[in-house]
Amino acid sequence: MVEVLHGVSLVLRPGKLVAIVGPSGSGKSTLLNLIGTLDVPSSGHLLFDGREIGTLSPKERARFRAQNLGFIFQFFNLLPGLSARQNVELAAAIAAQDRGQARLRTGELLERVGLGEKAEAPARNLSGGQMQRVAIARALVNEPKLILADEPTGNLDQQNAHGILELLRQQTADERSVVMVTHDHDLAERYADEIVSLVDGQIDDHSQDGPTNGRRQGLVAGLASLIGR
Repeated sequence: MVEVLHGVSLVLRPGKLVAIVGPSGSGKSTLLNLIGTLDVPSSGHLLFDGREIGTLSPKERARFRAQNLGFIFQFFNLLPGLSARQNVELAAAIAAQDRGQARLRTGELLERVGLGEKAEAPARNLSGGQMQRVAIARALVNEPKLILADEPTGNLDQQNAHGILELLRQQTADERSVVMVTHDHDLAERYADEIVSLVDGQIDDHSQDGPTNGRRQGLVAGLASLIGR
């Protein structure tokens, strides 16, 4: 067994954008996958609103993700043959949302991210920045408490990167919180409320507050603690 994280403990609070930074191999993606229940911790506890979610069955984890989490992947993970609208509506269908309400919310979200005119365009015909905005709309369609973003600006030019991070910051106004993995320290310092720096699977003592002076270890929506060995 390869132990990736060592003694990691975090508290995630509502309405914060938190950046997880660190060199390759430091455990950033593993931490994000644990928070998102895509991986299962080998020890310790993972709590969400006081509920233990680290020991849920695969079926229960899938239901939990659909109801509480929104994912923004580095490479978008859109279905290229489906339209922007269909990609967003698919997430709502998986979460068993009412079809009519989901369609209305999808339209509103695509307008909000500036893609109202591209709603019926196949994903394969969209630019990288447009695909990332579709991915954000998809992450928001089920009104999650927590958004997890893995290098959300890694494939974008500077202008689109700043636009995407502005959109993510806007989500915290609704007491929704965002956890973002990034290699870009400059972007993290500019947009994040809190920065968590991982080094060799441990939180660096020099992790810092972001521009709004949040506490270093704060994060979201009652995700109370994630404790490794």
